[in-house]
Amino acid sequence: MALTFDQRPIFVIGSERSGTTLIMAVLGCHPNLAVPEVAWYYPRFRPYLFTYGDLADADNFRTLCHEMAHGLRTPYWGMKVNPATFADEILERALALEQSFAGIYAAMFARYAEEAGKPRWGEKTPYNLFYVGEILEDFPNAQFVFIYRDGRDASAEFLDSSFGPTNIYSAAELWRMGQEAVDPWRKKLSADQWLDIEYESFVRDPVSGLQRLCAFIGEDYAEEMLAFHTTPTAKRRGKTKDNRAVAEPISQKHVGIYRNLLSVRDQRIFAWVAGDTLAEYGYGDIAEPLPLGDDEVAYMQEMDGRNRAAALDGPGGWIVMESYNDWLADQREARRQAGKWRALPEPAPFPIGHKHEEYLSGMRAMRKWKDHFSIKREYSRARALL
Repeated sequence: MALTFDQRPIFVIGSERSGTTLIMAVLGCHPNLAVPEVAWYYPRFRPYLFTYGDLADADNFRTLCHEMAHGLRTPYWGMKVNPATFADEILERALALEQSFAGIYAAMFARYAEEAGKPRWGEKTPYNLFYVGEILEDFPNAQFVFIYRDGRDASAEFLDSSFGPTNIYSAAELWRMGQEAVDPWRKKLSADQWLDIEYESFVRDPVSGLQRLCAFIGEDYAEEMLAFHTTPTAKRRGKTKDNRAVAEPISQKHVGIYRNLLSVRDQRIFAWVAGDTLAEYGYGDIAEPLPLGDDEVAYMQEMDGRNRAAALDGPGGWIVMESYNDWLADQREARRQAGKWRALPEPAPFPIGHKHEEYLSGMRAMRKWKDHFSIKREYSRARALL
């Protein structure tokens, strides 16, 4: 089952800390485009659709719809809704399109675009770069905007962030995996379906970058896109430690930050993990690789897992969203016990079974370490800004 729209949906993808939020913000300022906050629908729901049972069953479909409608990190994307009836509204909208995950997905975004008074929608979830194939199955004429950045800068920001990898090995590995995931699609998809944006070039000449972006999506260039930093979303994100830059005009000041933020040893470890990928993307000045032993890698991986879990309820942590992710996993198990599903499909959908399944499905920490540290769930938090 697939949905094709005359107003082609736009998917902004890229490794985290690579500029996806910037592209989300500028696109959302276009008079014809509605681009809400991150959805995380593909990582968190798409691989696990089999756990809902046959979606042709009305009750199964309703369960999926309710979990998606109420499961946004930014509740209802700030839309004016009645929470008691919103999921049923989306259900009816989805049924008018298709009784499927894609139908719910499109219904949610169409609802947002309708409230914004715009004819076309787009979405930004960085980890969608691992789900390009699934997106194409659901929306065959979708357009992809892939922004990439020097992985050393992205890693340097990760190590200073309140979420994500906590040491250079883990950051470099995740960045490399992201670039490798999209590489086949960059080579396969046509020029009217895939656009590469190099972060460094974009911030050095944003007007040319935006003109090129608009030409790709088939929209006229709009100068108001440069005023993205004045919007409520940008101002709200700008209050957080990890998104201050989005509340400022585009600048080059974040290019090359790794030179001051990463030690020589970290630069060498990055080169060992992802130097070849860095070179393939045209970046130079790559340090001499520093190979790590198996015991060193195992130590970094374990410490990354421990630190991610411990940081969840810290300043800027993702404890509320993580708690909902954990709840979703609990619901999958409850449905298994109720007989909705009994065994994994063969082959199992990606990333089920991958060593980083939890991260690639939207988790910020592994259940193993959350349980180890007895991390308590929180479903609301006054200091949550997003």
